[in-house]
Amino acid sequence: MFFDKPFQEVTFNDVVQFCKKRVPEGKQLDYKYLLPKNHEKFAKVIASFANALGGLIIVGIQDDKNDLPRPPFTGIAYHEKLRNTIEDIIQVYIDPIVFVDINICVNKTGDRMFVLIQIPQSNLTPHLVGKLKRAYIRTGQSSRPEAIVHPEKLPWLLDHRRKSERLRHILYDKAESHFENYLKTRTASATGEVVCTLALLPYYPDEPLTNYKNLPALIEQAATRAPYGIMADPHLPLLAVQDGAAVISNQRGVYKMTEFNAYGLVMNKQIVSSKEVVNGHAASTLRAERLAQNLVLFFVTAQKFLEKLNVGGSLYFRLKMNNTRARRALFARHQATVLEDYLRLDRIFQPDDLRLDFHAKLVPLVHEMYWALGLQIPTAEIEGFVHKLVQEIEP
Repeated sequence: MFFDKPFQEVTFNDVVQFCKKRVPEGKQLDYKYLLPKNHEKFAKVIASFANALGGLIIVGIQDDKNDLPRPPFTGIAYHEKLRNTIEDIIQVYIDPIVFVDINICVNKTGDRMFVLIQIPQSNLTPHLVGKLKRAYIRTGQSSRPEAIVHPEKLPWLLDHRRKSERLRHILYDKAESHFENYLKTRTASATGEVVCTLALLPYYPDEPLTNYKNLPALIEQAATRAPYGIMADPHLPLLAVQDGAAVISNQRGVYKMTEFNAYGLVMNKQIVSSKEVVNGHAASTLRAERLAQNLVLFFVTAQKFLEKLNVGGSLYFRLKMNNTRARRALFARHQATVLEDYLRLDRIFQPDDLRLDFHAKLVPLVHEMYWALGLQIPTAEIEGFVHKLVQEIEP
């Protein structure tokens, strides 16, 4: 989420350029010039990230009194065994172990380096530190960047992920209901039609990531257009809902809704079935090309929105379609009759998955969706089609 390239491809110069942006330390970022001599203290930082939203530690950078990186950005002397030292600290001091990614960024002369440690948001909380088995969470406050969770409050941390999961279900269910409620206000109905739902939101939502009043401007910035369609059209009216807002349209009789929530939820719902003449007979059809187009528009729109919210940690994605049985699925020269009553695909993504070569993540998702619809399309054909769709997104 801090670099515009895969983590292991980040270079020494990339770190220098990042530091020049003067990004302050916070809930998901920490600067260290050297590893503390007290290794348990360093383990505390790692565990606190894992117990919260995850984050990044950059070793080789000094920070000032305002928690900003302080030049010169020259790194530290190259030490080939530093990676092993970090891994040993995690194994000795943290229980259960936190699995991190480490990138040693060496300069061109090979004598200076930065060390990047990427800590994922963990589902194995609480991670306890040291002989006293203390739990810490990352606060992002300069005076108290890591806060201890006292033993009597450990049940709260143990249950924190479960509470977040319940909140995730609540956010999802409320957004789903808004589409049906809107149809009722228009005396319309999706009964008998295939409604496709695409949803993406933090796996462990905790608190609003922005004020709901900021949503109109954020949604306008997230709007995505391509020759084959648009998602979250800023020219359409914005309807307010609790902690969120929705763009709803009825163009050419096709109802669709894209909702954005202050907690980081993005959901698109639309009717995707239509009546066509296939092989000389009237049939209720599903255009597979259209499904993939919606998926690409959705992911680009969600990526823009979530990037503005600075979302960290894992993201939960769901694709769902109802009433699919006996529909005729069509893709170019391919045809199939759908045998499934409904489709549901769930995935866990990381924020970088949406920013970096995300079409590579979409190809297997589209392939599985098409297969479930009865369409046996070669992966190479899907890959070429998805790549074309991504290339056509307007900047």
